[in-house]
Amino acid sequence: MTRAGTGPKGTALTSADAAVIGGGVIGLSVACHLAEAGVGTVLLERDELGSGASRATADMVRTFFPGNPVSSAMAVRSLAVYRSFEARTGVALPLRRVGYLVVYTTREQIAAFEADLPAQRAAGVDVALVGAAEARRRNPLLGGLDVLAAAWSPDAYVSDTAAIVGGFAAAARRAGARLLTGRPVTAVDTTAGRLDTPAGPVRAGAVICAAGAWSAPLARSAGVDLPFTEPVEQELLTTGDPPPGVVVPGIPMTLVAASGLLVRKRGNGLLVGMGYPGPERDGWRARVRERLDATYPALAGVELRTAFTGVRDASPDRTAFIGRLPGATPFLYAAGFSGHGLCTAPAAGELVRDLYFGREPEVDARRLAAGPERV
Repeated sequence: MTRAGTGPKGTALTSADAAVIGGGVIGLSVACHLAEAGVGTVLLERDELGSGASRATADMVRTFFPGNPVSSAMAVRSLAVYRSFEARTGVALPLRRVGYLVVYTTREQIAAFEADLPAQRAAGVDVALVGAAEARRRNPLLGGLDVLAAAWSPDAYVSDTAAIVGGFAAAARRAGARLLTGRPVTAVDTTAGRLDTPAGPVRAGAVICAAGAWSAPLARSAGVDLPFTEPVEQELLTTGDPPPGVVVPGIPMTLVAASGLLVRKRGNGLLVGMGYPGPERDGWRARVRERLDATYPALAGVELRTAFTGVRDASPDRTAFIGRLPGATPFLYAAGFSGHGLCTAPAAGELVRDLYFGREPEVDARRLAAGPERV
């Protein structure tokens, strides 16, 4: 259960069976799953709900993660949750199917896809290799590339991140969780079962760190090394109206494997991403401009402006860290989603819930744990 009282010098003291750090889509999914399982849960968010990485997404839910069948398996499980989201949370969730196209320009990329395909199929992903003609039919804007083939996965949808955040928050509250905003956690003491905040300490029987880009130092204080140290800033761009006579058709979400250029239709133009800007933002924008013009020559020179910015917790291999460190106060963590959190949040919540109870999870957690046991 969760309890509120008075701590030293009149500070607010909250205690709970489990304390979740972070109110993004991952933390809210965890809080929802724990509370629905009867765990007294409090969630502590430094700002407002959904204000971190969940604020800067392409609003895309997909199941195919090339070269990463573990994330794909989690995304397949998560999509099933999203399809029944309104019945569970009371919040209507749009899912407009657009598909996902990954364009290959080298034989090596095709060979890597074919080697990965059995694991993707085992994970439940609907994906196939299509020829260059089919790739161009699905995205007729592809221009100057020497396209050899593409991976085509129909299960990719434009959704609404704010609705997902709001739905998980509503369901968590309905199940009894307390969601506290403006409550940053400054330190974690798993020996004492205490989380320090400017508003006073929080006592918890278990601590779950889902603080996104701010997870690493909190995890380190609990004895878990998450190998990312600084928040990585993400920027998504949007194009202005296309040139006269050019109409952007309803193309799939499209990734060019060689450059990392990722686009989907948004309004009359495109939403555009390509990795992380880093400290040389002007240079990054120039590279995006160059790749966009070369890939989509019909849109060459179109205006590019910022659509969203936010910070992300990028893991070295783009696979999330999810695990449990036993102790007097068990410490669980779910971080490093590298921009994929929206696609895998429901499964991440399920996995953390199972680890909390010591159950054997449906997803092989060994691949996700931090440290040498990660396989």
